Amino acid sequence: MLVLTRKPDQSIMVGNEIEITVLEVRGEQVRVGIRAPRNVTVHRKEVYEQIRDENLSAYDIPVEILPTLNDLLKSASPQNSK
Repeated sequence: MLVLTRKPDQSIMVGNEIEITVLEVRGEQVRVGIRAPRNVTVHRKEVYEQIRDENLSAYDIPVEILPTLNDLLKSASPQNSK
């Protein structure tokens, strides 16, 4: 882990396109601003982990349902509607 010391209004660059700026320091709380391209998602870590967990649970499909889905897909294909 890289550890850097910054003061308010000082920045850190991540790659060529992401800039992290220290906006304010109050006691144990630090406010940061993040400038990144629109195609880069930025989340607090706990929100990122919640999104990741939801995506993983949605991906976890019971094996028993797969043949049923396969049958549905076969019946919905254009070849079977002739």
